Amino acid sequence: MSALDDDGYRAFRRDLHRNPEPAWREFYTTARIVEELRERDLTDLYVGPDALATDDRMNVPDDEELAEWEQRARDAGADPEIVDHLSGGYTGCVAVAERGPGPVVGLRVDIDALPVTESEDADHVPAAERFRSEREGYMHACGHDAHATMGLGALDAVLDSDFSGTLKVFFQPGEEQVAGGKPMAESGHLDDVDYLYAVHVGLDHPSGEVVCGVDGFLAVRHFLAEFTGEPSHAGARPEQGRNAVQAMAAAVQNLYAIPRHADGPTRVNAGLVGGGTATNVIPEESYIEGELRGATTELAEYMSQHADRILESAAEMHDCEVAVSTKGEAPSATSDDALAGIVGEVAGGVAGVTEIVDRADLGGSEDATYLMQSVQKRGGLACYVGVGTDHPGGHHTSTFDVVEGDIAVGIDVLAGAIRKVAETRP
Repeated sequence: MSALDDDGYRAFRRDLHRNPEPAWREFYTTARIVEELRERDLTDLYVGPDALATDDRMNVPDDEELAEWEQRARDAGADPEIVDHLSGGYTGCVAVAERGPGPVVGLRVDIDALPVTESEDADHVPAAERFRSEREGYMHACGHDAHATMGLGALDAVLDSDFSGTLKVFFQPGEEQVAGGKPMAESGHLDDVDYLYAVHVGLDHPSGEVVCGVDGFLAVRHFLAEFTGEPSHAGARPEQGRNAVQAMAAAVQNLYAIPRHADGPTRVNAGLVGGGTATNVIPEESYIEGELRGATTELAEYMSQHADRILESAAEMHDCEVAVSTKGEAPSATSDDALAGIVGEVAGGVAGVTEIVDRADLGGSEDATYLMQSVQKRGGLACYVGVGTDHPGGHHTSTFDVVEGDIAVGIDVLAGAIRKVAETRP
């Protein structure tokens, strides 16, 4: 078994930070993780298509874009054989270590990045210390580079202990588009998992805080609505056209008019809209990329049903057609008390932890919920852990960063919780 020291984990995290990749394009990221995992004493290592239910992938880029990102990974020094195995956007991996009798404990970490341009300000640590993103227009603006490092570090710590049982670490792609959780949850690799932890850094909790159990996951659906009409000359023959932008505009207005629900919070957002080709042409095509959320899976379904009706009605109103597709989705979930309690017990003895928070709400969405529900539906327990860090910018902003010392805190908390779960079997 090979394990990194603190400097090694820092270097690994910075390497990932320099090479951020969005959903289904995590070729370099997966390759680097796999290269490290191959140095460990593992029972099994499932890579790319072997780690996923491939038919359940959502929002996969086209072949041309995937090929561009594959080449970038090769140019950056990724192992070409690993990249070849990931070809087609089959990213992510699952590491399995069997260490004697005991339960199967899982740890899920996400690995993808965001389409955000990273700050070049002199007081932005990645820029000042020369590990700023080298993929212009993309960055690790949510800390998934730290999550991947925590996953590797927790694996090392558990393997270097008297842990008895089986540990599975899920390095999941595509979280930011809520597109990777379902194919990993449906892969079969969770079918025997008794206990599952997932983790996130920051979440507006400062360095030193550990949140034992995160709740408040909003179920979410990302959708694409593509309207099609008929073009015509806007001046000479406007009556011959069927205006797709009018249909889109009516839909946007009415989406925001979906009635709120008495059972809990609901959300809707038409985040990207567009259409048309020129001022003198009746628009033939338009689109909405949006999202729907609810405090529960049922509330999200309520929003989806209303949204689908509104999109169809807006198209019909303006004599257009609409095609609606789901680009990503995730259910709600709840952290189990028994696993959260173990995190609290362990965190109290971890250096660097100054405050333990029993519960906190995420207030957003996360497709780790697919994996959590997969375990819970089979009678297991699952818990989502928060590791605080003093991030200078908010999540998904150009100045987001993590305090690297907090990665060690996360490793120690997660590894300790995994060991204790195996010992106590709650």
